[in-house]
Amino acid sequence: MSYTQALVLGIVQGLTEFLPVSSSGHLILVPRLFGWPDQGLAFDAAMHLGTLLALLAYFRAELLALGTGALPRRVGALIVLATIPGALAGLLLDKWIEAHLRSALVVAVATAFWALVMWIADRGARSPAAAREPLERVSTAQALTVGVAQALALVPGTSRSGITITAGLFTGLDRATAARFAFLLGIPITAGAGGVKLLHLLRGGLGPGDGGPLALAVLCAFVAGWFAVWFLIAYLKSSSLRPFVVYRLLVAAAVFWFALR
Repeated sequence: MSYTQALVLGIVQGLTEFLPVSSSGHLILVPRLFGWPDQGLAFDAAMHLGTLLALLAYFRAELLALGTGALPRRVGALIVLATIPGALAGLLLDKWIEAHLRSALVVAVATAFWALVMWIADRGARSPAAAREPLERVSTAQALTVGVAQALALVPGTSRSGITITAGLFTGLDRATAARFAFLLGIPITAGAGGVKLLHLLRGGLGPGDGGPLALAVLCAFVAGWFAVWFLIAYLKSSSLRPFVVYRLLVAAAVFWFALR
């Protein structure tokens, strides 16, 4: 893999992991657009370590508050509980999905379908919560609903952040709180998936010269990911998800054309 490819893929991973537009879909489509060979799911998952570091850096205050008790331990327990559905789905279906669903047509269908679902959820979104710490208002039922929705993100084109934010909106969370909870929920699942895939990648041995490009991709994913988290949470405090719905529909149309030509 070239450094140029690693740079582009790292930036794409960092931005699209957190913006509700599907990182897995873009990581399938971008190599095809440039005529590059598919980098594989293991490389994609390894780049998740960069986005994991972005989450840890952005939410360091919340994580410290959970550790010290300044934020109720119940919030941490809900994050762990909501992680279980996605973790089980990943263990059971990961290999099958890699073998059967990494296609442009699947990306197009999932991108368009979940864009419409997101639009419906966004239309009924509540105003921001008045509480000093809205995360304290997340109920067990809301957390589990978001956690189950996270399992659907294994399908390329769905978007983990998109589906979890959408599920949060359907349960009554406001946009910014839904995004914050979705991103915090992403920490354990990203750590687990990225760590396992990176271990497999290292055991299998990196190709000649692949270590440098992989490190660059992880660094770019970290920088772009931190920016994407900061931007989306700030944006959703006063704006809707409609621009992302339109973007997803345009991408889906382009992918359909690309896949069927």
